Amino acid sequence: MPEAVIEGPFPLPASKECQEEWIEAVLATDGVNLPRGALENAAPFIADPRESLGEPDSDGVRRLKGGAVRRIRTDAGEMLVAVVRMHGVGGVLWSHNERISSIWRSVADPTVAQGTEKTLASVRPWSHVDDEGRECFLAALESSVPNRQALIMDAEDAADALLKYDRQRKYDLGEDLVLNGQQEPGMYVPQHIRLQENPEVDMEGNPIHPDAYWGWMAVRGNNRTQKRQSIFRLSSGEVLAGVPAEKLGRSQGGVVCDPQVWLAEFSTLLNREFAESEEDLDPKTGARAHRAAAIAVVEAHLVIGTPTPQRLYRIVQMSNRRDHVNPPLEFDAVGRSRALGRGVLGMYVARQLMDEKTAEVLSGLAPIRELPDASSDMSVSELRDRRSMALLQALFPTEPLKRHLLQRALSENPPSQLKATEIHQRARAWSALTSESYPKPWNPRIGEIFTTKIRDGVVLSGRPLPDLLASAHTDNDAFEELVSYRAVHWLASFGLVEPDRGSLDGQEAIDDTGGRVARGRRTVTNVLQALRHEKKRMMAVGVLRALVAAMDEGDRRPWRVSSNGLQLPGREMTPLWFDMEFPKEMGTRPRKAPVPAPSVQATAPAPRATAPAREQVRAQAETDPPPPTAPAAVLPAQGTQAAHPAQLAIPASPPPSPPVADTLMVRIEELIHGVSDGSTEIRRLLQVLKSRAEDSSASPPITRGRADAAVRRLNQTVARLRELPELLETMAESE
Repeated sequence: MPEAVIEGPFPLPASKECQEEWIEAVLATDGVNLPRGALENAAPFIADPRESLGEPDSDGVRRLKGGAVRRIRTDAGEMLVAVVRMHGVGGVLWSHNERISSIWRSVADPTVAQGTEKTLASVRPWSHVDDEGRECFLAALESSVPNRQALIMDAEDAADALLKYDRQRKYDLGEDLVLNGQQEPGMYVPQHIRLQENPEVDMEGNPIHPDAYWGWMAVRGNNRTQKRQSIFRLSSGEVLAGVPAEKLGRSQGGVVCDPQVWLAEFSTLLNREFAESEEDLDPKTGARAHRAAAIAVVEAHLVIGTPTPQRLYRIVQMSNRRDHVNPPLEFDAVGRSRALGRGVLGMYVARQLMDEKTAEVLSGLAPIRELPDASSDMSVSELRDRRSMALLQALFPTEPLKRHLLQRALSENPPSQLKATEIHQRARAWSALTSESYPKPWNPRIGEIFTTKIRDGVVLSGRPLPDLLASAHTDNDAFEELVSYRAVHWLASFGLVEPDRGSLDGQEAIDDTGGRVARGRRTVTNVLQALRHEKKRMMAVGVLRALVAAMDEGDRRPWRVSSNGLQLPGREMTPLWFDMEFPKEMGTRPRKAPVPAPSVQATAPAPRATAPAREQVRAQAETDPPPPTAPAAVLPAQGTQAAHPAQLAIPASPPPSPPVADTLMVRIEELIHGVSDGSTEIRRLLQVLKSRAEDSSASPPITRGRADAAVRRLNQTVARLRELPELLETMAESE
């Protein structure tokens, strides 16, 4: 056929003989252990397979050249990859790419069994039974989907999700590929996908489509694969499951599934188009063949072996994970936290500190009921709790070896010196992975509820969830365990709490009458403190029980509860209701009687406190509340002569007689003016210091220690000031 000899940049599949030589050489290479079917699917896409083959040995056996094989090591294990030159249209977008996996419902959610849209299928190691009846695992993955349409839709959904992430890139990846070609190779792992339903048949009873497909999934380079295929005007679903005949230039319809056939026709069509059109790389007017010429052939790394095939999924994910937990191709908040947590679990498996099945469940790759200690009669809430608590103990372990491995995997300080930011990173990973067991992911910052006291690990009672709930109203330990480790995720799953977004303005909510009501800023830890308030104990327990009941009844909206903890069916919980019943100012710290402030008759220069004295004063300030009318130092206004720090004027305290509301307001206004004028003067003086610092001949005007101390004090002051406008507005509305 004349089209077969048209020369151009797009390679046609090599001859069957040449492909067979390449397949035999790959299988003969040391360390290779993948199914032959995977190589047969890849062979048509390899440009000039013989160029990667070495000379025959004394027995006439050819293997891959040394430069065509690379061994890659990760924290989860090692793998062998073949370096090949592949047709640019090859490769398949992987739905299990961790950057986009959160768009699917996870099998770790016990409620995904029936008709849930976008459920991500489990991936298993590929296995077969040998001649002796034993199950053997090879370096490939396996999964199943309901039908061919679901197979194609998975690839399409992955492409749509990747497009959203690609908008964050500072350049147009597609146009860069057109102009410069692909500079970095992608990595691809073989995956066998079986159809659960029998394929359709033709008039003669023959199946129209295969009942299983081999594909090479993009572990690294999903975006590049998607952009290349869009330039070729094909999709990953078509590369995987068959190309429509009209895209091959055929007049008749149908789908061509064999890549040996459709790739030959497709490359012939492109080469003809390249020869008949003029070079024009404009995305609107340029011919497809000229725009795709720079990516006609690209370098690719094909995973062809691993000594631990049962861990292949973790190994390939670990290889890609480090590229995306940091900019410029970082995950979103949920994806990044899940990736970090899965990296830890994979490392535990590699060090034999966790069995593979448990790690699969905790990673979201297998249903919770496959945990060894899960029973068939467990409710949805119990299953979710079992997984979340196992994740918590995995990320905050007490075992020294696990703590050391966490330090290495997450680049942390030594376990005894963990910083709050490092603890928050682990907490976000715990929260993000926990959300896989729920219908929708939440902001993983919801999990930032721990202090540095948790650096030694988490020790749980081991009591089942129903037991904790049943005794929480009288058992302090049970109540505290529920509030400390469960409440925040239960509340987040129903949208009743969310992390503080850092805005000075309140967040709006809809009240029972349909009106918009401003909600004040609130941290998650403040929410938990409100639940712990002793006078609200019965109601808090009732809320926790209502949330569990809602989960077990199909994740319906939870019902409100009365003051004694009884549910009120038909009346849904709302964020506004929760804030009203468990208000922000509540906590467990006992209230102390206000101490009248002594009158200040005169102000003398105070001696500079020594370090021990300052620590003592600070400790006392943290335990005792300040007097309600304590005076504050007022800085001189801009334009006036600045007083010596030890001689700053301090306004006199109000008279000792009980003040009336107007007197208190006058005093408040005086202090507000003092803070305003003082902040203006601080800014002016800092500008003076800055101008001196810009003089290269002068020494720095302030030491690092003094600057840090001043910044900390300013941040503390700003944090306190942020709460005051809301308090003033609340009182004004009530008058």
